[in-house]
Amino acid sequence: MVQFGADGRGGKPGARQIYEALRDQIIAGVYPAESQIPSSRGLADELGVARTTVTVALEQLAAEGFIEITQGRRPRVVSSPVRPAPSEPAAPRSGPVRLSAYGDRLRSAPRWTGDLATAPQIDFRYGDLAPGDFPSLLWRRALTEALARRPQRLAYDDPRGSLRLRQALQGYLWRARTIRCDLDQIMIVNGSQQGLDLCARLLLDPRECFVMEDPGYRMARQVFEATGATPVAIEVDADGMRTARLETVEARLAYVTPSHQFPLGGVMPVARRHQLLDWARARSAYVLEDDYDSEYRYDINPVPPLHSLQPDAAVIYLGTVSKTLSPMLRIGYLVVPPELVPVFSTAKQITDRHSPVAEQEALARLIETGSYERHVRRVRRLNGERRATLLAALRRHFGDRIRVQGAEAGLHVVVWFDHLPRAREPDLITAARRLGLGLHPISPLYGGSAGGPDRVGLVMGYAALGLRQIEKGVDLLAEVIARL
Repeated sequence: MVQFGADGRGGKPGARQIYEALRDQIIAGVYPAESQIPSSRGLADELGVARTTVTVALEQLAAEGFIEITQGRRPRVVSSPVRPAPSEPAAPRSGPVRLSAYGDRLRSAPRWTGDLATAPQIDFRYGDLAPGDFPSLLWRRALTEALARRPQRLAYDDPRGSLRLRQALQGYLWRARTIRCDLDQIMIVNGSQQGLDLCARLLLDPRECFVMEDPGYRMARQVFEATGATPVAIEVDADGMRTARLETVEARLAYVTPSHQFPLGGVMPVARRHQLLDWARARSAYVLEDDYDSEYRYDINPVPPLHSLQPDAAVIYLGTVSKTLSPMLRIGYLVVPPELVPVFSTAKQITDRHSPVAEQEALARLIETGSYERHVRRVRRLNGERRATLLAALRRHFGDRIRVQGAEAGLHVVVWFDHLPRAREPDLITAARRLGLGLHPISPLYGGSAGGPDRVGLVMGYAALGLRQIEKGVDLLAEVIARL
């Protein structure tokens, strides 16, 4: 008799249930090898279902190699049925794992450890945003409209991205960042990280050099190093990258954050900007300008991007909506020089064909209607309040015992504890974690031989936290510092 588990649905079983019940009983040995199982007619009568329902189940078992079906005879269990053991872990493969050189380089790279399920209650991690800031109603309406527009056919789209979104971005970039560019130069990518990856693959070869700010964005350094290229760390001061040190550097690519240096917050002056562009022109190199949080200016006016300074400059501009809407949307964009348009388009096509279209159309709708810029103004005000709360709490607890950098713009600050040597950093992070406080040191962002200053520095993001959470977090930070 075919038995069904206690979790089976009430009423008559379907073909799927019959198949699963027979399969499980064969695996368990209820029907041993070479034995016969009931006929389709017998099972149909026993279970009170149509014979065709049983036939479908038996045919599936036969297709998977559990039984043999012969005309005029009852189905027979095969001599060596497949008997998986899902509860037992698979034995590891013997021998080395053979990867490409690219895979070997990635294998040694740090793994992502930002599991939300294990995140602290109050986490000052940079890059996270508050769910309540997301314009849910506006986005839902825009996405619904995009999905309701029936295309002539369901087909692969332009690898450069939605024409509608590129047109909207062309106007937005001119209004917000004084960037003039042709429509063909704009390419939609799956977040700024894909933009970095495309630049790395197309512009760098193994053993070539690329320039990085020191300290700088670690995931940019990792994606460039994955190509086998070698980083050249250029020290950063209060005015961003010290471009005078480029004079003797030979490199194919320079990655910079000139409008708000990550993580220290410096703004590169015009003289240094021209020095950087002149260096790139002299070496036939490209400058990758990551304008990651240009929408957030509090104590300073917006700074024109490198892209706008010199005609025909070898600048690739990288933007994203991860800091204004959500990092979960994975929408970024590149503005590439005209000579690079064909190869970047081809690279995007063979990587993933194109980015998801519906989300692109929804974003285009927000930009076209002015909703996106109104949203930016709103979240700029909200994050300005969070910033002010964080700075006030830090001053209240620590006074002149700390130094704060990068507070004039962006969504994070850097806090230096000059009285704490860097060797105490692990103790600080561990003790804070025990109290449910997430702290993130600046030391991993340094790539030079010195590894950064010999003192504790924290990168403190505040955009995902409420005002009370920020105050409570600084209270806990003060408690941890007092115990060290």
